[in-house]
Amino acid sequence: MATERKSILLRLDPAVHDALARWAGDELRSTNAQIEFLLRRALAEAGRLPGNTARIPRRGRPPKKPRPPAEQEQEQEPDDG
Repeated sequence: MATERKSILLRLDPAVHDALARWAGDELRSTNAQIEFLLRRALAEAGRLPGNTARIPRRGRPPKKPRPPAEQEQEQEPDDG
């Protein structure tokens, strides 16, 4: 069950935005995802993160599925042909 996410307008000092954008890039996140990550961490550390808070949606490429062992063995066998 997906919940609707809230949109807000956030006014930031340009230098703060630039620092957040660089930090987000280092962590392979968007600036928006970095701000949400930091807000959630601050709320959790302060004991103020509600227990019913949904997890942050995972974005990007899905993780690789492990290949079946039979396929891996076929690649490792030398070709005598």
